[in-house]
Amino acid sequence: MSVDLSIELWGIKFKNPVWVASGTFGYGLEANEIYDISQLGAVVLKGLSLKPREGNEPPRIVETYCGMLNAIGLQNPGVERFLKEIYPKLERIDTHFVANVFDETEEGYIEVIKNLEGASKIVAYELNVSCPNVKKGGMIFGHDEKVLSSLVEKVKKVSTKPVIVKLSPNVGDIKKFARVCVEAGADGISLINTLLAMKINVEKMKPELSIKTGGLSGPAILPIAVRMVYQVYEEIENEIPIIGMGGISTINDALEHILAGASAIQVGTANFYDPLAPIKIIKELREFLEKKGFSRFEQIIGRAHTS
Repeated sequence: MSVDLSIELWGIKFKNPVWVASGTFGYGLEANEIYDISQLGAVVLKGLSLKPREGNEPPRIVETYCGMLNAIGLQNPGVERFLKEIYPKLERIDTHFVANVFDETEEGYIEVIKNLEGASKIVAYELNVSCPNVKKGGMIFGHDEKVLSSLVEKVKKVSTKPVIVKLSPNVGDIKKFARVCVEAGADGISLINTLLAMKINVEKMKPELSIKTGGLSGPAILPIAVRMVYQVYEEIENEIPIIGMGGISTINDALEHILAGASAIQVGTANFYDPLAPIKIIKELREFLEKKGFSRFEQIIGRAHTS
């Protein structure tokens, strides 16, 4: 029996539901030397801001049990340099690209998106709302319902492409923030971003990271991510799609997200220690569906809610 792994979201057909997560795959060019990344459903690009950013001082990455902490600081060349030097190389790759967008003001987000509107290989935007809004005294965009709603509404007014909001898990009730996104006009939700965490070097008796805290990712956060995908699916079922991420390194991890309600998944930290993880998941997803007697990937989305 042939299995159809494709998924259509926002009128766009993706070859399969296996994407790679922003910040763990660069802009895809290095990985393309290891395998043909056109096999992926989509590549979510490393975050882009209006102006170039140097990021934080090292040390800014540290391993933890079953994961890693990062405090890279969203280092990137800025949207103009990206379009001039990097984007032309992406045009030759036969898969979809999603631009991860962030800035310190609403106006910054809007300007980044305006710059990217003419880039046809970029089919959607993913808003990283785990950033401080300097005009709101450092309030994290994704931690205040009103600030989040305002950002989504304003971005939607200038975007001709789907807008996905990447939610922070560092909030009280993830369902409330998902509902805010739906009501503000978001086209999709991706979750979860990293969890705020810390590691201390006991020999030096000080924090391992230069800015003390960082974002925890990797297998350790899988159960938290799956719980949040499940809850958000119950809250917004069939209103807008969910893109699941957090702790995915194997087919079973991916399936937990999908069965919880994710229409697609993003492989993140696993890319650092197993660059072929996304390709393995694509192959094993097909095998799983064949074994279970399903002909289309879509048949298993959210199935844990009814089984």
